[in-house]
Amino acid sequence: MADDSSAAVEAVQLDMTKLRAIAEEPQQQLYVMSFLNNLEKLVDRLDEDGASAYQLYVKKELFKIITLASPAPTRLVRNQAGRCFVGIFEKGDRKLLYDTINEFLGIVNTGKSDKELKIRQALGKIARMIGGMADEPTSREVWKQARNAATSDKAAVAQTSALQCLEELIQATQYFSSHQEFEKLLSSVMKAFDSSSAPVRKAAASCLAVALVQAYSTEPPELKMAKKKKTKRQSMAINDEDGIGMERPSSPGLTGKKVVVRMTLTLDEILKQLSTHYVKSSTSAKVRAGIAQCYSEVFTRLGSVVVENNYGAIVTHLLTEVLSNPGITMNRFRLLTTRKYVRILLEDVIGHGLLGETGQLNAVNTLVNDTIKNYPQVIKDKPEPSKYALTGALHALASLIKSLGSAMTSSQDTTRDGLLQVLQHPSYTVQVATSWCLRAFVIAAPTQLLQIITICMNNVNRELTQMTARRPTTTEALRKCTGYANGLAAAISTAPLQPLYASVDITSRILTLATSLLKSSGDYDLRISSTQIQVAWILIGGLMALGPNFVKIHLSQLLLLWKSALPKPLAKDSNMDRSLLELSFLAHVRECALGSILSFLEFNSRLLTTDVSKRIAAMLQNSTLFLNTLPAKKSTDDVSQRLSPSLQLLDFDLMVRRRVLQCYVQLVKLSHGESLQANLLTIAMSLFADPDKYTPSSLSTAIASSAGAFESLWDIGDNYAYGVCGFVNGFDVDAFAFEAQGSKQTVAHWMTRKSPEARINETLIILTPIKLHAPVIGSIEHDSVSLYITSNSIDMDEPTPAPPATAVVTSAIDLFTILLPTQPPKVQESILEQIATFLASNSLQRDPGRKAAMTVNVAVALLGTLKATIGDTLPSASLGTPSVLKIIQELLQGFVIHPDQFVRNIAYESLGRLCSIGGNSFTGNVIQWLVDTIVSNREPNARAGCAVALGCIHSYVGGMAAGFHLKTIIGILMSLSNDPHPTVHFWALDGLARTIDSAGLTFSGYVTSTLGMLSQLYVAETHNEEVATVATSNLELELPTTSIIVRCIDSLIGVLGPDLQDMTKARELILTMVGQCLKEPDYTVQLEALRCLEHLSLFAASHVDMSSYVKRLQKELDSPYMELKDVAADGLYQLMKSDAERIIDVANPGLEEQLWIALDVNPNHEGIRNIIRNWLSQTGIDDAGKWVDKCQMVMTKTVERRDGPKQTDEKPIMSVPTDLHDEEVASFAVAGGASGEKEGSQPSGQEPLRWQVRTFAINCLRELLSMAAKEMQADSEHPVEDKLVVKIADIIRMAFSASTANVVQLRLGGLKIVDQVLKMFGHTPDPDFPEATLLEQYQAQIGSALTPAFAADSSPELASEAVNVCAGFIATGIVKDVDRMGRILRLLTSALENFSSDSEVPSIGDLKGLSSNAQVMVKMAVLRGWAELQVASKEQSYLVDVVKPHIATLAPLWLSSLREFARLRFEPDISTNSTGPASLGGSIDTIYSALNRETLLKFYQESWLKLVDAIASLIEQDSQFVFDALDGKASPAGETNGNGVAHDINYRDEPVAFFFVLFGIAFEALVGRPGGPDSLATKEQTLEILLALKKILHPSVCGHAIYQGVVFSEAMDLLDRLVLTEGLAVQSAIVDIARSLCVAHPTARSNSGAGSQGEKLTEDIDQLFELTRLIVLVLAGLLPNLVDSKTTVRHQLSEEAVNVVTVSLDALVDAAEVFPAVIRMDLYASILHIFTTIFGTGVCQSEVVPRSLPIFKRFIHIITKSGGGNDGELVIMQVRSCLSTILRVLDNAKLRGEAALPCIKNCLMASTIIITAGVNVLAPNDELVPRLCDNILEAFSDSSVFQDLLVAIQCCRSILMVTPKSACDQEIVRYMIPRMITFATSTDEDADNVKGLVCHILTSFVSTLFGDQVQIAMAVFIPTLLSRAASNPQAYQETAGRLLELVVVNQIAFKNVVANLNPSQRTFMEEILRSNAKMSEGTTRHESNAPAIALKMDFGA
Repeated sequence: MADDSSAAVEAVQLDMTKLRAIAEEPQQQLYVMSFLNNLEKLVDRLDEDGASAYQLYVKKELFKIITLASPAPTRLVRNQAGRCFVGIFEKGDRKLLYDTINEFLGIVNTGKSDKELKIRQALGKIARMIGGMADEPTSREVWKQARNAATSDKAAVAQTSALQCLEELIQATQYFSSHQEFEKLLSSVMKAFDSSSAPVRKAAASCLAVALVQAYSTEPPELKMAKKKKTKRQSMAINDEDGIGMERPSSPGLTGKKVVVRMTLTLDEILKQLSTHYVKSSTSAKVRAGIAQCYSEVFTRLGSVVVENNYGAIVTHLLTEVLSNPGITMNRFRLLTTRKYVRILLEDVIGHGLLGETGQLNAVNTLVNDTIKNYPQVIKDKPEPSKYALTGALHALASLIKSLGSAMTSSQDTTRDGLLQVLQHPSYTVQVATSWCLRAFVIAAPTQLLQIITICMNNVNRELTQMTARRPTTTEALRKCTGYANGLAAAISTAPLQPLYASVDITSRILTLATSLLKSSGDYDLRISSTQIQVAWILIGGLMALGPNFVKIHLSQLLLLWKSALPKPLAKDSNMDRSLLELSFLAHVRECALGSILSFLEFNSRLLTTDVSKRIAAMLQNSTLFLNTLPAKKSTDDVSQRLSPSLQLLDFDLMVRRRVLQCYVQLVKLSHGESLQANLLTIAMSLFADPDKYTPSSLSTAIASSAGAFESLWDIGDNYAYGVCGFVNGFDVDAFAFEAQGSKQTVAHWMTRKSPEARINETLIILTPIKLHAPVIGSIEHDSVSLYITSNSIDMDEPTPAPPATAVVTSAIDLFTILLPTQPPKVQESILEQIATFLASNSLQRDPGRKAAMTVNVAVALLGTLKATIGDTLPSASLGTPSVLKIIQELLQGFVIHPDQFVRNIAYESLGRLCSIGGNSFTGNVIQWLVDTIVSNREPNARAGCAVALGCIHSYVGGMAAGFHLKTIIGILMSLSNDPHPTVHFWALDGLARTIDSAGLTFSGYVTSTLGMLSQLYVAETHNEEVATVATSNLELELPTTSIIVRCIDSLIGVLGPDLQDMTKARELILTMVGQCLKEPDYTVQLEALRCLEHLSLFAASHVDMSSYVKRLQKELDSPYMELKDVAADGLYQLMKSDAERIIDVANPGLEEQLWIALDVNPNHEGIRNIIRNWLSQTGIDDAGKWVDKCQMVMTKTVERRDGPKQTDEKPIMSVPTDLHDEEVASFAVAGGASGEKEGSQPSGQEPLRWQVRTFAINCLRELLSMAAKEMQADSEHPVEDKLVVKIADIIRMAFSASTANVVQLRLGGLKIVDQVLKMFGHTPDPDFPEATLLEQYQAQIGSALTPAFAADSSPELASEAVNVCAGFIATGIVKDVDRMGRILRLLTSALENFSSDSEVPSIGDLKGLSSNAQVMVKMAVLRGWAELQVASKEQSYLVDVVKPHIATLAPLWLSSLREFARLRFEPDISTNSTGPASLGGSIDTIYSALNRETLLKFYQESWLKLVDAIASLIEQDSQFVFDALDGKASPAGETNGNGVAHDINYRDEPVAFFFVLFGIAFEALVGRPGGPDSLATKEQTLEILLALKKILHPSVCGHAIYQGVVFSEAMDLLDRLVLTEGLAVQSAIVDIARSLCVAHPTARSNSGAGSQGEKLTEDIDQLFELTRLIVLVLAGLLPNLVDSKTTVRHQLSEEAVNVVTVSLDALVDAAEVFPAVIRMDLYASILHIFTTIFGTGVCQSEVVPRSLPIFKRFIHIITKSGGGNDGELVIMQVRSCLSTILRVLDNAKLRGEAALPCIKNCLMASTIIITAGVNVLAPNDELVPRLCDNILEAFSDSSVFQDLLVAIQCCRSILMVTPKSACDQEIVRYMIPRMITFATSTDEDADNVKGLVCHILTSFVSTLFGDQVQIAMAVFIPTLLSRAASNPQAYQETAGRLLELVVVNQIAFKNVVANLNPSQRTFMEEILRSNAKMSEGTTRHESNAPAIALKMDFGA
């Protein structure tokens, strides 16, 4: 390094000469930045010695740079310099440190504020580095400076940096831990909390939290008393005795100094410090927000262990000392705000952030036992909690229950008791909060549903009875009833989510109770009556959530009840004469009834017919008329005139109005506004836009307004804010009512954050110069109907409805947005003009608050209207008229330049949508107006609004339509982006980002200039928070300009896309800027920079430093900011999508573990889950063993929860090393013990991952096994099987561990894995003992895994899955001996006995008390299991012994289940015109069958195919056996069917009795779209169903039923469609079915042998034609040229296709025989046509024709045989025609040369078959005969292709060998023999082989002759043979053989012929025979030593 030292020194020296030589300041700044960049890299590379060596040089150069006058150091330069200082002192020694600090202080004291900030931050960091070694005077000087700046500096950024410096000093030194210093700090922080800036409050909260946590001590109070000092308020302790929080020992040089007295505080005292200030009435809202943030920081810094240990104390403090303090509770808005803070702290910060699963369970117990169960007071020492404390505890409990889910099991009993106890609390708020908590509880613990509903029901009954019997009635007794009713409604509304646990009986009783209450309510006084009515309507509202299947039965009754509750007010019913009490009662009744109507509309849209809509609309109109008759004075001080002490008539008025509007919104949304009252739109509009129609605000607000002190609408704290709507939440706008529930927000702004800190601030978002509160805070007690009309979803968050007054405005806007777009243009125009008039009203001059609220309301209403118009929700919506557009345009133009940025935000979103409606010309005008406004109006807000409006217009109009204006828009926005005013340039950049995003590639031409501008703005001093002027700096701090610059860069990356790889300059600039942004302190900038890198890695991956990017993402996975975690997960997902393993290798070790830990922190994070799923799908098969290990690691892993203050600077320990591969450590016992991990009451810091994560790991294992199963199915030798076999012990261990856990989902996952393992490895042999199966050794573990599923704490889902596994185990054959199947078989058998017996409540194992739905589920699982065994018994013979004893029980049960399924599936719904349960006959189950229909169908749907298969297999084996079983069990079959089917069915006489059930189900399954929402089967099951259907259509089962007209035609239509749409396997099955139906057709039987009836065409013949057509359809699909000869089949047919063709041809031949003779002949012609077409089709020659010929042969044989009623002449004509066609094909083929050789061969064979297969019907003189013979003989002479030659020889032989011979056959002989002799004796030497074969045919032919013919033939053939031998000596042996053959045929004839030969011929013949004898003798001698087998070669003998 010595050689390089001079070069390195130069590298750290700034070349001032070069700097001065640069003329322009921007270039100078770039030069300095470049120098600092190099310097920073150098400092990073230095080691400790190097850093010490270069300290002086670096320090000198850095001071030179930060004191430069020109160029003045910019923010980036200061940041880089700060990082260099930290780096050089952190690594090197500290000799120069004190001088450096003093120099810094000197600069600070000179007051150069532009440098002050960074210097203060640097001082803080240096203090942290040197810690205790800092000398006291210096530290105190820094402390003093920072404290002063924190309170007195006007610049928020200066305050923030000062507070950060204080925080560093507190952490790093010991000088400020005394009580006095703390008091000073507290005073400064409280002042800082009052800042308008959120970052200042955050820094102050963090600073104070550090001080408090440093002082935290767990020392017992008695010890502290002993050490107590004089100070009264706080405890003190000597530092060296109680050094908690010290991180570094003191320097030796400090020992002689004075002892520092250190303050210590217990946790209670820490919290008291905060609450004391919080509850003061003088404390401002901003300070409270700051203190809430400080609470959050304190808890986070204390860590999980401390918080968990002290959870009870924390809860008590927050609920009692904060939430219940009179200073808070006296003001409603303050109370709601505080409740929100407490909820954020208890639910988000502690509940989700700090507590593990064990901690959450302990927290549940703490809340229940220490708070909730203390009401009502039982123990004297435990005071009754206030209603405020109870409400807070209940909200926290609901959140914990939702987070824990099924893990609640261990605490469910105490929780249930506590909740039911507190449900009777007199406070309505507590009741509603308890009801919500109950709802969450029954979702998490569904087994408690019935119990809770029953208890609530009984309590309601009891209270009502006591109330009506007792006089006088107390208010408390009245309120108890409503509490129980709300709890009951909330619980019953969850029944659709978990139908297995609901009871139809209870539902019916609830409705009966409600209706009886309504009927009897008139018998009591108003207060009792109102309570009865309220209870009744609440119950009915809850029942509405059960959906249309329940409600339709009672709809007519409900309509009558609603009508009587909402009568039309008559003229004589003047309300003037009524007291306020009576009017309140009437309003209350209407409000309750309307609540149930709203619930009806929410859940039962299917029942909303035109008639029902009209009736409800009339009731709503009646309610509106009633409201209009109420007196003007709606309040009284006389409590006796109030229905409820806290509610005036005004409140009831608002509640009814809210409900009417909500119902109208739902009604219009569902029925599109038929029969509505005419003035509805006007009413809605006046409610949100009339300047005078609003409830007066609170007194303080009115005074402030009248005094002209109104500042901002968002600053008002009365929870009403002049009637502003509840849609606007900062820059976000909520979804409107016309959208589906749970829709995305209308505007979800990118600046909105979701962290707890952000949610505290959203209550108080203060943006200078506009202060913003959330002026209206919602809470669930404002509208208790939301308990049961929330979206029926398990993950639903608690709703926070606005107070009634605000809800009226919100609902009015909702109604306006739906109604206005559907009105005629004139009405639209009139309404909009009225709105414009209202906004311009003079009265608003005196009421600025109302004007502000109206402005927001109108802006939101217009946004909703425009959104509805351009959306798909309202088909008839239209706003296209120019006059309407103009009015909206004028209104929006006013809003776009409004000073309130939230109004502007709504306005420019609206303006963009308006332009998309208005068209090009309209858009041009709007853009022109915006440009003119920007030019003429210099007000920053106006310019900002116009800038974003331009971007919005471009994004909504679209790149193509707005392309014409692109240049103008970009020019304006780039100009405004350079404006120094923060508001202008921030929003201009926002508009620019929108424009770039929507312009896409059309922006390409502007990329370079835009990128250049963005880089200049990034380094510019005007565009960051460290600018000189205080106002501008504070604005910059609130508007994150750097973030929006990075967003613009991200948009540009999207425009450039893959072109980035070629654009070096642009790419490098982007990478540099993104790299700098990643070092910015603001996490939002880092967030956007990481998004940029994510997109860069997509488009230019090779240019991104992948290693550092991956490591950065890895780091952000542990970020405290949720958004950064999400971006890190997204980035990793994108990178790992293509090659996961590469990214794992690039990352730091432990990425996989980090992913699981991150998932443990947020178990439902879909991003992380997707990463793991994707990784699994890539590498699962290759690394199957590793993935099993990964899953096992997750199942056994423990995590350490974050510890307290001692570990603040330590990295959390990620995991505890556990030897997972040690069999003992990870044995089943441990796995089983893991389920008890939740038992300990005190947290140890160590616990397993959350159950959701372990369940996900089990699901990953299931996915792995599924993938492996597919691979193994495709390739039986796939290596994945071996990998998994090795790991089978681990897999079963995990399955066992999961199936014995204490969470249902985990247990279910475990059982499913056992099931998969059985299916995959059931038949796999053990590698070590091949004679045994692999799983045989694990049967005990499998049995043990199943046992808990039948325990008392199990669930129906578990029991069903376990039954499934039991059946799978037995069917697999791991144990084949019935006696050894043990408990698994016993479980199945006992389950069958339970469900086949007559017991009222069947049970399975110890699982009892199943609801009727659950019983069906388990019963179907049992029957499905046995059906599986029956089907498997066909292959597995040992199963016959298992199943056969139970068939008599099973067959009727299977059939009755299928019948019940068919009834549920096909029976029409119960009529809706009944008047209620009283008028309906039958059982409750029958009445409400529709309610359970959807639930039960699901269970039947999973099982029906197995049952059908089982019955079909029984029929196939022995159909009589089925009938025997059914006859013996007909009675039970009838009883088991709840439908009351007759018991005396004789199954033998009427097989149709159960045929239609089976057939109907199968038919329905095939008719539906496979895999559709309502379908019975998946696409894969179609073939299975068809095969079962084929068995069902067995004649013994279906009889003639299938041939009934309608049944048959429907079946044919279905099969037709399947043939046309399904694959070959399905087509083959259909052909089989068609063949069977043909053969078994009644016509076939009646017509057999009845030729006389051939002419009689019956209707049945049409059916036969249909079946035949089906078969032909299959053929036509595969061979299109059958139908259209012009079509050619070009592609070679697959093996499967060839099979289908063969099967179809075979079926066609069989089918033809069923037809009467007269029709049969036509069919024969068609079949012959099909055959000849196939013979002539090129692609069929190689595979199809050879396999068709045997069928063709069979067919020819059938048609040519005599008898059968065939017309002989027609047969001859058809056969002749067929032969003619084949010969024509043959002739054509010859012209094509060698390519057609297969065709020639096939045609020869086909021709031969026609002659030989049956009777040769051709005439002897037919011209085709010589043609055929010539073709065969011609093949002899062309012996080039040996195969064809053999075929010709064989054809020749077949033709000649036919016996007996017809006249035609004899003619063929006469024609061929002479020609063959001629050929055999010819001199052509090339044809010698052929001649030998011809000679063989001739000699064989002799054997077919009789009498004299033999000798004549021999006389001809012997000379022929001798003649051939004479010409070819090689043929002697062959000739001898042929001669001997002739001898064998007839020796006498042979002798006679030989005797007549001339001597030379005779001598020659003897010579031939002798030579043959010698050759034979030699061969015999040669082979005599070897054993020989003699084959008879002479087949002619």
